[in-house]
Amino acid sequence: MKKRKPNNMRTRIERASRALLNANHVAVVHIDPSGHQGMINRKSCTSIPPGQRMAEAVCDVAHRWTIYVSVQCRDQRGHRYTKSVEVAPQGNYLAAHLEDVIEDTYKALVAESNPNHRVASGWIAIPADISLTEEQAARMFDAVGVWNQQIAA
Repeated sequence: MKKRKPNNMRTRIERASRALLNANHVAVVHIDPSGHQGMINRKSCTSIPPGQRMAEAVCDVAHRWTIYVSVQCRDQRGHRYTKSVEVAPQGNYLAAHLEDVIEDTYKALVAESNPNHRVASGWIAIPADISLTEEQAARMFDAVGVWNQQIAA
């Protein structure tokens, strides 16, 4: 059996950060056209107030990410529907290195949606290897007000 080094500061900080994110069920949500971005509790769908410790836990530590990209649409009869795709890049990534994966998937999904029906679009990034159901994602998008948002000035 391999014995771990008892006082490795970097791994201690990584373990503490992952524990903080798992305890608070953190997910990062971004919606367009308002440009709103924030952290949300994925279980209770409540907003997590921005804080230094939480931001460092998300941004400064590499995680196994699950990214859920979605486009919200409303047809001419007023029925709501979504087009979604879930991406889970292999390996641990810093939040800053996810931009290419999110942007490519996001642009492809927006391009294949009907521009006359498109109401909003957005993504949910979870710093854990967890799969979301459509219902869970819809609850989180509803909690941040994706269907009734104002365009950023």
